[in-house]
Amino acid sequence: MSKAIVIKNYGDSDVMCIEDIDVPSPGKEEVRVRQTSIGVNFHDVYVRSGLYKTLPLPGVLGCEAAGVVEELGADAEGLEVGDRVAYVTGPPYGAYASHRLLPAHTAVPLPDGIDDDLAAATLLRALTVEMLTNRVHRLDAGMTILVHAAAGGVGRLMCQWASHLGVTILGTVGSPEKGEIAKASGCTHPILYRETAFEDEVLRLTDGRGVDVVYDSIGADTFAGSLTTLASCGHLVNFGQSSGPVAPLAMTTLAEKSLTVTRPILFHYLADPAQYRAMAEAVFRSFELGILHSESPQTVPLADARKAHDMLESRKAMGGLVLKP
Repeated sequence: MSKAIVIKNYGDSDVMCIEDIDVPSPGKEEVRVRQTSIGVNFHDVYVRSGLYKTLPLPGVLGCEAAGVVEELGADAEGLEVGDRVAYVTGPPYGAYASHRLLPAHTAVPLPDGIDDDLAAATLLRALTVEMLTNRVHRLDAGMTILVHAAAGGVGRLMCQWASHLGVTILGTVGSPEKGEIAKASGCTHPILYRETAFEDEVLRLTDGRGVDVVYDSIGADTFAGSLTTLASCGHLVNFGQSSGPVAPLAMTTLAEKSLTVTRPILFHYLADPAQYRAMAEAVFRSFELGILHSESPQTVPLADARKAHDMLESRKAMGGLVLKP
C-alpha cells in the first residue's frame, strides 16, 4: 500500500500523520512515480503552520522529489517507464508520499551524474537561484549584491552562482562558523549581523554607495534595512518571510532613490512547461559543470516527517534534508 504524510489541520509538526493512500493508474498526460527521495523545505513548514494557506485540507505536503516512472498515461510524452525523474510542483503539492501521480510535463529526466538525493534536496532551491539571478534581476560581472542568510540552502547556491559570474557578494550570517560556510561558497564579505548592524557594514564596505541588488528571504526583520543598503536605482528582491510578512510600503520611500521592489514566487515562473524545463536543465548543467555544488543531504524516514520539520525549524539541518519512503 502507498503511504503519504497527511495534515488535517494547520499547526505544529505533530499535525502530520502517515496514512495509507490509493494511487490509481495515471490519466491522460499523467505519470505514476515511485518516489525515492523527497525534499524538505521551509515552504513546507509555512504551509503546515498555516502561514501559507495554499493547501486545501486534508492534504499532502511537499513541493519536490525524485523517483522512477512506474506507469504512463495516454499522451504522456517525453518519458519512458523506468526513467529517473525529479520535479518541483505546487500548489497543488503532494510530494510527501511513497507514490504519486504527476502531470507528465512536471517530471524532468535526471542526468546520470545527478543522484536522486541531490535532486530532491536542491532542485527547488537551485531553481529559485536561477529565477532570482537570471529572470528577476539578471546578474552581470562587476555588480555588488547583498544576500541575506548567505549560509542557508538558497544563500549558498546563490553565492556559488553569483561568484561564478564575477559578482561581489556581501552576505549576512549569524555566526563565525556560518561566515566560513558562506565564504567557502563564494561570499566575498560575510557580515555577522548579530555583532554589527548589517546596514552600516554594507555602506562601509561599498564606500557609502550601497549595493545594486538585495536578495532578502527574511522579510519583516530585514526589509527596511535592505532598502537602506541599496544604491540609487537599486533593486530589492524579497523572496521569503522567515521572520514574518513585510508591512505595507509607501511608494514615496522608493522614490527617494528610484528603487524597485519585487516579490517573486517560483511557481509562477514554472507555470510555463517550456520555461520550467529550460530552467531545470540549466540547473542540472550547473551541477554537472561544478558551478553549483552541495554536500550530501541528511536523510529521515518518511514516517518521521515530524522529526524532519523539527530539525529544520530548530536550524539543526545545516545542509539539505530529504525524506526516504
